Amino acid sequence: MADFSDHKEEGALRTIGEVATATGIKTHVLRYWEQQFPQLKPLKRSGGRRYYRPDDVALVERIDQLVNREGYTLKGAKAALRGVPDQQAVAQAPAEGTPSHDILPQLKSIRDTLRAALSA
Repeated sequence: MADFSDHKEEGALRTIGEVATATGIKTHVLRYWEQQFPQLKPLKRSGGRRYYRPDDVALVERIDQLVNREGYTLKGAKAALRGVPDQQAVAQAPAEGTPSHDILPQLKSIRDTLRAALSA
């Protein structure tokens, strides 16, 4: 959760600098994310000054969670925010409930090696 210590009300609009300071995300990254995530649309006033609403800040935190903590790519984070699984990731994953026959012999070999090491 963003740590705003600016004594503004909870629902107040925040500048990009205030959001950057509170979340630890640099301003150039926030501007880039605005281009990459169509849902992220802070208000823009004269001179292009950005004002983030509480929902915008929550979305920034969610994107940060997906990209910087859970390891999603930007494409994967976009899909996750839409609620649609990344088709490339789904295609690479083995079907649920069916073991991958390519890796099974390797896993058995590792198991046998570990058993031998424990009994030695």
